[in-house]
Amino acid sequence: MPSSDLAVVIPARNESDRIRATVAGAATLDGVDLVLVVDDGSTDSTAALAESAGAKVVRHGRSRGKAAAMETGAEAVRLLEQTDGRPGPRHLLFLDADLGATAGDAGPLAGPVRAGEADMTIAVFTDRVKQGGHGFVVGLSGAGIERATGWRPAQPLNGQRCLTRAAFEAARPLAPGFGVETALTIDLLCLGMRVTEVEVPLSHRATGNDWQAQLHRARQFADVARALAARTGRRGQRRR
Repeated sequence: MPSSDLAVVIPARNESDRIRATVAGAATLDGVDLVLVVDDGSTDSTAALAESAGAKVVRHGRSRGKAAAMETGAEAVRLLEQTDGRPGPRHLLFLDADLGATAGDAGPLAGPVRAGEADMTIAVFTDRVKQGGHGFVVGLSGAGIERATGWRPAQPLNGQRCLTRAAFEAARPLAPGFGVETALTIDLLCLGMRVTEVEVPLSHRATGNDWQAQLHRARQFADVARALAARTGRRGQRRR
């Protein structure tokens, strides 16, 4: 495999406390020669801190959501590739901005994609306590993916994913908001692409139980439900 065939894309919003450590960890991964942060309308110093840590940074003037940040990041990588003389596109490794130093442990997630064994990988955190999403949202997503594809991932809402450029383009336009992970899995499996899970020792900020956390979960639920409704009737088969 090429020595530098991987770009890390990090959607971020108001992550000034962790973004430097996340960027630094991501930059150490094998095959990575580009770390790109998409600042999704932050009101803090996220962008400046990411740039000072060595990341390329693109900004949204206002928050447009995770799916939009992912598409902006992938497009920015493509435009950079037009000027660096690469023989082909990089694979895309999407990481959350709050992983901190554990981002440096994401290498196994990219392994199957870099080796040509998978079109997309999904992280399974070995630290299960800190995975994202509340039980009822995870259950909705997992059950919906299983109905559509016959396969139920362990952590369907996990945003840590590595894709080939071809797989990413095949899934566009991405489902909006927090439905993006659920929709990505269904859409790629229904296209006959190879999706697999990889255990990685990553962890991010635990979601609390205050009113803001409850509102976040309600938005997650609504976005996942919309993504599933838009895919009713599709049926795919997981390729091994």
